[in-house]
Order: sequence, then C-alpha cells, then structure tokens
Amino acid sequence: MRQMRHALARFLDGPPGAPRAELERRIRRLVIVSAVVANAVGALVVLVLATVVLPDPREIHGDAGIRHANLALFFAYATTAITVGVAVGLRTFAPVRRLLVTDRPLTEAEQRLVLRAPLLLMKVHGALWGLAAGGWAAVNLAFSPLMALKLGLTVLLGGLTTCTIVYLVTERLFRPAVALALATRVPAATRVPGVVVRSVLAWGLGTAVPVLGVLLMGAASLTVADVSSRQLSWTMVALAGTALLVGVGVTYLAARAMADPIDSVRRAMARVEQQDLLTGVPVYDGSEIGQLQAGFNQMVAGLREHEMLQDLFGRQVGQDVARLALQRGVELGGEVRAIAVIFVDLVGSTRLAATRPPGEVVGLLNEFFAVVVQVVNAHGGWINKFEGDAALAIFGAPLELPDGPARALAAARELASRLAAEVPQVTAAVGVSAGPAVAGHIGAENRFEYTVIGDPVNEAARLTELAKKTPARVLASGAALDAAGPAEAARWTTTGEVVVRGRLEPTRLAAPTADEPVGN
Repeated sequence: MRQMRHALARFLDGPPGAPRAELERRIRRLVIVSAVVANAVGALVVLVLATVVLPDPREIHGDAGIRHANLALFFAYATTAITVGVAVGLRTFAPVRRLLVTDRPLTEAEQRLVLRAPLLLMKVHGALWGLAAGGWAAVNLAFSPLMALKLGLTVLLGGLTTCTIVYLVTERLFRPAVALALATRVPAATRVPGVVVRSVLAWGLGTAVPVLGVLLMGAASLTVADVSSRQLSWTMVALAGTALLVGVGVTYLAARAMADPIDSVRRAMARVEQQDLLTGVPVYDGSEIGQLQAGFNQMVAGLREHEMLQDLFGRQVGQDVARLALQRGVELGGEVRAIAVIFVDLVGSTRLAATRPPGEVVGLLNEFFAVVVQVVNAHGGWINKFEGDAALAIFGAPLELPDGPARALAAARELASRLAAEVPQVTAAVGVSAGPAVAGHIGAENRFEYTVIGDPVNEAARLTELAKKTPARVLASGAALDAAGPAEAARWTTTGEVVVRGRLEPTRLAAPTADEPVGN
C-alpha cells in the first residue's frame, strides 16, 4: 500500500527538481483531466438519482416525452458543462500559471492566489452547476412543480459532488506549486479551507448526499409518488452502495490531505532526533497544517542557530565553560580552585612582525596556535585566552582535574618538542605553574568572560620570560612538580631558585630532563 502511494505521489508530483515550466504543464494537464472526471461523476450522480432513485411525480408518471426531453437536455448540458468548465477553469487558472513559472519570490497576495487556486476552481464549477440547477428547474416548472423541485435538487447534489471532487483532487495536484510559492514564507492569513471544512466536504459527498437521497426517496414515496417495494429496494441498494464506495474514496482523499503533511513532519522529527539539523519539510498547505509545517521548519532553523551559536561559544571560551554556562547559567564572581597553568609565548615576535608581511605573520601564528590547542586539548586542558602571540592554558577549571599539574607538565614537554618540529620558523617559550586561584566570570552584566586570576597565572607568565633565555625554552615551578606526583616529577630536573618579578618568595625552577622522551 505504501509503495502504491509513493508511486502515485511520484506520478502526480513529477520528478524532483523538475523545471518550473514542466511543473506548470503537468499541473495544467492533470487539472483538466480531474475537471473532466469530476464533472462526469457529478453528471452520473444526477442521472442515477433522476432516473433510478427518485420517482417521478404522479401527474407526469409514465410521460415518455418529458423523460426523453430531460434526458436530451441532460446529455446536452453535461457535454456543454464539461467543455465550458474546462475552458473557464483554464482562463481562471491563467494568472496562477504565470506565477508558477516565475523565479522571483512571490508577494503575499500572489501566494494567496496560488493557495486559493483549488478553491477558485471549485467556485467556477459551483457557479456552473448552480446555473444548471436553476435552469433545469425552470424548464420543468411548466410540466410539474414537483418535477422541477426533484430535478433542481438532483442537479444541486451533482454539483456538490463535482465541487467536492474538484477541490480535493486539485488541492492534491497543487502541492508542488504551493511548495514553491511558500518556500520563503507563509502568509499570516491565507483564507483557505482548513481541516474542519475539508472534513465537512468529505462528509457531505460521502455521507450527506446518499442520506439526502434516502430522505428524498422516503418523502416522495409518502407524498407524491407510488413506489413499489422492488423500486424501493433497488433505491436503497444504489444509495447504500454509493455511500460505501464514494464515501471511502472521498474520505481517503480528505484523510490523505491531512495525513501526508503530518507524516512528513513526523519523519523530519525522527531525523532531527538523529541530530540531522539540516532537514526540513516542504510547506504545501495554506491551512493549519501548513502553519504546522512552517512552524516545524522555523523550529529546526532555531535549533540550527542555537547549535551554531553553541559551537561558536564553545570555540570562543572552551567547550567545558560553554557547557556549564548553558546548564547552570552565568553569575559574576568566582571560586577558589586548585589549578595548573601553562603560559606559552613566542620569542622575538616584535622582530617577526617587522620583517615579514602581515599575511605571513598571521599564517605562522595560526600554525603555532594550532599545535598549542591540539596539545593542550589532548592532555585535558583548555585555552583560556590568546594574547597576541601568547596563549594561556588552564588545567582544573571549570571542571576539576585531580591530576591537572601532571597533565600540564606533560603537555609542556610535548609542546616544546612539537613546536620545534612542526613550526621551526618560530621559537616559543613555555612556563608551567600550579596552585590555588580564583576561577569564574569576570566583567560586567553585559560583557564578561570566564578567566582565572591568581598567583599561578602570574608565576607561569614570569617563568615563560625566564624560559626564553634557557636552552630547553621550558621552565616549571617547584610547586607544579610537587603537585604532579613522583611519576611526572621524575621527568624534570631542578635547576635552582629565583625570585620572579611580582613575588616575594623564591620559586624553585625545573626543566625537562634532557634525555626524557617527550609526551610520555
């Protein structure tokens, strides 16, 4: 069943991505076919009701002349109605056809015209069948008022059948065109039939028409005609069969008109659950269901924007900081945390900028920072900030990292080796420190950043300045070694003590052991 439905959808909608001109020709041909079929079905309803179901009044019962005259009038009108209906429909459809082949975005008025095209075609057929009902009743009024009433009501029921089929089928045929018209936006007020009206139309054709036929037959048999039990039985069979067959078909069309767009949203939601935020659904309905489709697309667009902002936020401040900010919110202030700090700075960056073109300098800085970010991330730290030609990396905030000092020292050793091998055009110095510091959001309510403030940060920066004058270009504090534990401390050698600028107590200095393999 599903494969048949998909095959029918491909037939009606045509190949995906077809040119607009081809789409317009396909819709025009299918609309013509659907109009002919709908009018033929309506004429068949009139013929069955007038000749089989509803008896003639007593005063003209058995008058073959009137019957033949009405049959001749019926076939003449049916042929004329189909021809005129198609011609008038195509003329009415002409403005919509021109809009279908344009590549520019449509205005709201033009969008409404495309959306209301099925309703417009239904009104054209309704007017034709209304004129037929009045004309046919007027012709028969001279023979019998009851005959005029019978045929007038019969033609109205046939018109209701035709109009319902025209609207439901044309609305389905117009889906590709409506999807193009609503690709940019959905008008706030489309003034097209919604779910309730479509359901009532389906009920009117599938249930109300046969029941009304039964009602008319009962009224006629009681008041104005002699109806045999056999004729009454055939009438019941005909009307019940019509209610079952036509009711199923029309109800299915109306149900699919509502189920298809909802099913497209359901499938798209399943893709979103699988993190596919590039998905979307075509909006091909101007009713509440179309608003649902458009609302889903807006929701996915908001999710994409949120994902993009979260990604950019994480790149700016670090994934851990971004994740905690989204989960817990942001408050100015901080807390004391045990952290380890790496400060890495280029040697001779002023000369580098003065002797090389700006574009080349930027390229070298990006290569330099790429290695720094990779190494720091690999060891569990994050880059707190870039400061021109320097970077500050933190281990232990905002998330606790029990072995932060050991990770920082290992990262410093690997940094020295990789920078020398992968970016030999520049020379960098690395300083490592550890200890308590205040970590939190610093700034004002409308502009703040997550940072760490404390003695380890200052000490790491001073050690970096000293490291520029050492062969290994890497220095760590004794406090960092003590906090790292014996395994990592064994890979470093103490080189002395010095009172760095800004501190009162001396700092024990340590450098990587010369023959120590990097990154272990």
